[in-house]
Amino acid sequence: MRRIILSGGEGELAKKIFFFNKKYKIYALNKKTLDITNYKNVIKVIKKFKPNYFIHAAAFSSPMTQHEKNPIESINVNIIGTSNVVKACYLSKTKLIYISTNFVYPGKKGNYKEAESLNPINLYGWSKLGGECAVKFLKDSLIIRACITKKPFPHKYAFTNYLTSFLSNDDAAKIILKLVNKKGIINMGGKIQTPYEYATKENKNILRKKISLEQKKKMGYDTSLDSSNLKNILKNF
Repeated sequence: MRRIILSGGEGELAKKIFFFNKKYKIYALNKKTLDITNYKNVIKVIKKFKPNYFIHAAAFSSPMTQHEKNPIESINVNIIGTSNVVKACYLSKTKLIYISTNFVYPGKKGNYKEAESLNPINLYGWSKLGGECAVKFLKDSLIIRACITKKPFPHKYAFTNYLTSFLSNDDAAKIILKLVNKKGIINMGGKIQTPYEYATKENKNILRKKISLEQKKKMGYDTSLDSSNLKNILKNF
């Protein structure tokens, strides 16, 4: 059975990947076991588990405002930490799957394709793009630019004047497990719609809220993805 190291093992997405897996031997590792900011530790863990794949889901992610308040942590985890993983995967010839974000795109017009220009609107996006730059050194790596939210929708309200392409972490986990042998860059998102439209399909009690101009400056106006490439790939499964 082929083996996968899954970083960020205590995160919501990692838990879902572990739960839905039926094909691989997965080692879902928390920060105590796998500290990506410590290069020697990453090397040690890879030598111990000898993985065929490394799904890199560990990140300093939310809330996004923390990246402005604590940029050092953002750099250490998302850029330097990812670079440590890249170096270790290169030396061990381990296939790397990197979970990036739709926030690497400018967030102005939406429906972004993989080949479009990148210009993150916030520091979280820049930190993840920094990680992507390191991952690109591995020719057989896969970068998944994901637009994911928790299931059930975790907030009491949802924006009505902001477009995105949310995919539940359940669906995202199932898809990621199907993509481990792919390489390059793949957008992964759901239907283009407002967060309110997405959330109220399962919970009619979600309250309406308009995103403020100040919030749009930090999150963009339309961060939706064109996931047609992904849809074509999934037709074969």
